[in-house]
Amino acid sequence: MPPHLSADRPAAQPPGRGSVDALISQARRLKGDVDAVRRDTQSDGSDPQERWQRALCDLALHQLDDLDEHLGQLRDGPPPSPAAAPPAPERDSLLSRVGSAEWNLLTDEASWSGELFQILGRDPAAAPLTLDELPSVVLDEDRRRLTAMVTDCLVDAKPIDGEFRIVRPDGEARTVHMMGEPVLDSDGSTSSMWAVLRDVSELRRNQRAVSETRDSLQRHRAHTEHRLAVELQEAVLPPWRGSLRLPHRGPQTLDLAARCLRSSTSAMIGGDWYDALELADGETLLSVGDLTGHGVAVASGMAALLGAVRGMAMAGTQPGQLMSWLNQLLDATVQPALGSAVCCRYRPDTRTLTWAQAGHPAPLLFRDGTGRRLNAPDGVLLGATPGAVYAQAEETLEVGDLLMLHTDGLVPGHSAADSVNLLLDLGPRLGETDTAQDCVRLVVDEFGASEREGDACVLAARVTY
Repeated sequence: MPPHLSADRPAAQPPGRGSVDALISQARRLKGDVDAVRRDTQSDGSDPQERWQRALCDLALHQLDDLDEHLGQLRDGPPPSPAAAPPAPERDSLLSRVGSAEWNLLTDEASWSGELFQILGRDPAAAPLTLDELPSVVLDEDRRRLTAMVTDCLVDAKPIDGEFRIVRPDGEARTVHMMGEPVLDSDGSTSSMWAVLRDVSELRRNQRAVSETRDSLQRHRAHTEHRLAVELQEAVLPPWRGSLRLPHRGPQTLDLAARCLRSSTSAMIGGDWYDALELADGETLLSVGDLTGHGVAVASGMAALLGAVRGMAMAGTQPGQLMSWLNQLLDATVQPALGSAVCCRYRPDTRTLTWAQAGHPAPLLFRDGTGRRLNAPDGVLLGATPGAVYAQAEETLEVGDLLMLHTDGLVPGHSAADSVNLLLDLGPRLGETDTAQDCVRLVVDEFGASEREGDACVLAARVTY
């Protein structure tokens, strides 16, 4: 191989043998430690986490094998020029995976090492391929890349450092990493090009295996998190499906129904909730809300928030004060979060609705086929302002009235104001329904099929007595 451009400089002396021996010992100890970890991760292959760990260990062991052989060569120094050709390196050894070549541009001759013949699967008795012939063994998709690297090297004297795939005569595809530089003659023109080619097929396979197992593990984790969030949400939301009539004892004054609509663009579960609960004093709690974010952590936060709402309402806390304490609760959490909510207490003997809201759409009241939005009392988002005060309002209902509570996004693709108007437009059709379940079904039929970015909830309550 011709001398390098810097060949007129004195050759660097190899490091001391003792220091290299110490590095070799460290590398072998590390290899033993990695191999022990690999043995500990052996399983039947059904666990994505263990497959990912095993693939990483295989890749690390492969690279440590290469490091051990490289250090051994560094310790022993360059071999003396033999009188006879050295024996061919064993197949799949480090030496068999690294070959060299020189292409003389003046004579159009090529010189290959025996290892390069082995890498490309060619007969050592055959003539080496010239630079013009080399692309014939390269995959069609990679020929342009090889041509560009060689042209830049010969014309602009740029070093070669890149990979391409070759096809051996037996049809096997291999990945080759090529590094090289031009060799200049005395007048500065390029006279030849030298290169070192390394078969990195096994290394790339191991890297792909690591990547595939990592992707599989991420999908498994996402699926598990989604399942846990769904189960958590279903566990804390009201257990009733279909219609619910409250109170359970005495005259049933409210006919209730609710539905949670899932996002069509995200597999993650949001923090939306709805709730209806008969309280100890005979009143009924109605609430809907939304905690920002997605996933298990948000579903867990929603569960804590809903539990707090139920507990405080059962203790007799009025909606305005309840919202203030919910705000303090969110403000004190380890992971800050924002939420919106509307909370109502319905007193059946006077048909009085007392309610408060925290940055949430106001309830809609439908009477005799006409709907309107209730005037909202003051209230900021939960968790936004420490010490915030929440006002509350009262509304007297009549038999036959329909109260609708909902979260943002119930009508996807529209602004908050347009969404409310579209819901109010359903007033005449809602007035023709018999039950709260029919009302919810009408809303879902109208807006449930549209693509929505997040979850949404709707709760309908009809006054029956």
